Amino acid sequence: MSTDDRVAVTTGIARLHASPGLARPGRLGPVTNHTGVLPDLRPAAPALLEVGARLVALSGPEHGLHGSGQGGESEAAHADPPTGLPVHDTHRCSGDHIDKLLLDSGVDALVYGLQDIGARFYTCVWTMFGLMASAARTGGRLAAAGRPDPLGGLVSEGPLLAPTWAGFFGRAAVSVRHGLTCGELAWYLNASVVSHVASSAVDLTVIQVVGRQRAVDAEATALPWVAPSPDIPTPATATVHPGTCPFEGRNLPEGRSTTQPFEIVGAPYIDARFAPPLAELDLPGVHLRDLWFVPAFHKHAGRLLRGVQLHVTDREVFAPVRTAVAMLNTLRRLYSDRFAWRAADSGVKGSGQRPFTDLLWVRPFTACRRRGRRPTADAARPMGRRRRAAIPLRPAAAPRDLLLLP
Repeated sequence: MSTDDRVAVTTGIARLHASPGLARPGRLGPVTNHTGVLPDLRPAAPALLEVGARLVALSGPEHGLHGSGQGGESEAAHADPPTGLPVHDTHRCSGDHIDKLLLDSGVDALVYGLQDIGARFYTCVWTMFGLMASAARTGGRLAAAGRPDPLGGLVSEGPLLAPTWAGFFGRAAVSVRHGLTCGELAWYLNASVVSHVASSAVDLTVIQVVGRQRAVDAEATALPWVAPSPDIPTPATATVHPGTCPFEGRNLPEGRSTTQPFEIVGAPYIDARFAPPLAELDLPGVHLRDLWFVPAFHKHAGRLLRGVQLHVTDREVFAPVRTAVAMLNTLRRLYSDRFAWRAADSGVKGSGQRPFTDLLWVRPFTACRRRGRRPTADAARPMGRRRRAAIPLRPAAAPRDLLLLP
C-alpha cells in the first residue's frame, strides 16, 4: 500500500497533546510505555509536559516503560530520565497494593495511552482494568486515549471468559480477538465489571480516535508501528498472535527467540506429514508452509525443529483462532503419542493446578479433551463479521470445524 492510500487517523494521545484539557484539570499520571508516542514518534510524556500538562508520575505495564522485559516481565520502579518523573511498575498489581501506589503518587487522573494488539490475553488492557478499579476505590479518574486496534474493528473471534476463570489473562467477557480500541474496552469494562470489584464505576473519560475506519488495520493507517513487546515485532505478528499465542500451553515452541515469533510453530516430533493436511483444509487467508528452525532460547532451545510458518495472504478473511484450532486438531490426530499440554504454571498467581492453556483460553480448554468430548459451542465460537463495534456478549453457534479438540 502506498503512503497516499493510507488512512489518516488522529490518536487519542495526539488529541490530548493538542488539547491537554481533554483529560480535565488536575495532576495526571500517564500509563504508558515505548509505544505511547505521537505520530512523529516523540514520546508522549515529555511532549505533554512541553505543552503544560501537569504530569506527576508514570506507570508501566508488562514489558516495562521501555519495553525491555520479556513475556511476563516488567521493569523495576525508577525515575524516567527525560522527564524526571517517578515510574511505577503496575504489572500484576492489584488490590491494596495498587490503591496505595495510586494514593501515594498524588495522581488525580490516570491517562492510559499505549498500543494494544487486539488480543484478550495481551495483558496491558488488564493493567488498565486494575487501574480503573483502583481509581474507582480511591476517588481518582481515568482517561483512556484511544488507538486503532491493529487487527481492525470488524471481526471478533474466539471464546468469552468463563467467570470462574477470571485472572490476569482476562477479567471480563471479551473475545480472544476483540476488535476494540482501548477506549471502547474501557467503556465496556466500566459499565459491566468495574463496579463489581470496586464500590462504583470509575470517573471515565474516553479520548476517541478521530478518522478511524473499522475495516482498516495497522498497516493501512498512516500511523508508525512501534513493536509493543519483544515478541510482537511487526503487524504480521499481531495478526497471527490471537491464534498462536495459546500454543504457549503446549509442548511445542511458538517461535519465541526466533525472528518470527508466533508466525512459526514446531516440535522435535513433527515431520513431513504435518503441512499437507493443513493445506487440504483450505483455511481462509493463510498458507501454512513447511519449515525448519532452531529456537535460541525458550522451549527446545538449540534443537532443530520442524513445523510450519503461517503466511497470511488475505487479512480480511484470515481467522487466526480458527486456523490455530485446525492446527491443534491436526497435531492431535497425527502425533497423539507425543503432543502434550504444558503443566500448571506455578508462576501465575492463583493458578492452582490449572493448565497454562486454560489460563490463556480462560475456559477449561483441556478438560474437554481429557473427558473425550467436544466443548460446548460457547467455549469456542466465532463472532463473525460485525458492522459496528458491538461488544461480544452473546454466544453464537460454532460450526463443527471450529469446535475444539475431540
